[in-house]
Amino acid sequence: MASRTVVKLGDLERAVMDVVWDSPTPIAATDLREALNASGAHDKDLAITTVMTVLTRLEAKGFVVRDRDARPHLYRSAMSREDHVAELMHEVLGSAADRDAVLARFVGQVTPHDAERLRKLLEA
Repeated sequence: MASRTVVKLGDLERAVMDVVWDSPTPIAATDLREALNASGAHDKDLAITTVMTVLTRLEAKGFVVRDRDARPHLYRSAMSREDHVAELMHEVLGSAADRDAVLARFVGQVTPHDAERLRKLLEA
């Protein structure tokens, strides 16, 4: 994987990305707005202009791809949720002065089930 600066998401950006990631197909901004408003994650209904602004920012950050040929435009994720989380984890580990200490603390806090999964992944 090429090295790049990992971009963190704001609360509204994360909420938008959660809807995009959970959508089995590319999604229109109006449908995304309806899903966000139905989720009750916000105190008030979001305006379509707000959703469009967030989508524009997410496109610029490389999180979503817009199909400009579709009417209305459709949005899909440019990377999976798992890829994004893995990049965040890698960035945090890379910023540590003592990687061994960070890894030891992480491994010391995982559940036995997750520890077994890590063992299997490392053996593969």
